[in-house]
Amino acid sequence: MGAILILSGPSGSGKSTLCSAISQAFENVYFSISSTTRKPREGEVDGREYHFLTQEEFLKDVEENKFLEWAQVHTNYYGTSLRPVEKALSEGKIVVFDVDVQGHHSIKKHYDSLATSVFITTPTKKVLAERLKNRKTDEQDIIELRLMHAYNEMQHIDEFDYLIINDDIDEAKRSILSIVQSLKCKQTNAKTQKILKEWIE
Repeated sequence: MGAILILSGPSGSGKSTLCSAISQAFENVYFSISSTTRKPREGEVDGREYHFLTQEEFLKDVEENKFLEWAQVHTNYYGTSLRPVEKALSEGKIVVFDVDVQGHHSIKKHYDSLATSVFITTPTKKVLAERLKNRKTDEQDIIELRLMHAYNEMQHIDEFDYLIINDDIDEAKRSILSIVQSLKCKQTNAKTQKILKEWIE
């Protein structure tokens, strides 16, 4: 059985950069690819950044219980398909999720002690606003919407196992890699039973 790492935090806090650091440092990792109804940004590829679905396709999958978690964020839907996650866990991989706070709740509830969660944020709202503006991927009204959503997400930071304030990206990378490394030693009931069985035999 593998392990689950949930990354959450405001858009623009650096989650994608930290995911890249994990990918470069560890081989036995599966990055859960979310499905979304939002339009692809320039350079994004279906099946790499997201599985891009129509709203009709997405809601059909919701009805058929194909999602581990799903939520409406801003004006679009996002969700995580259950089947590839179960497959990766059975192969002993660390499954990494990049989800919002609502998604974090759903995954934690479903997997309990198997899941470790990390909230990633900027030192201040002002820094986040500057990063979102510098990305040049959103209009000002969307940036304002993201900042409002970020404020709501910040109210949940005490529900996470770890908090990374991404003020220095190198320090943030060291922190996330240490957390991933520790997952190999994290106790879960399923892992304990397996070890005891093998030890006795």
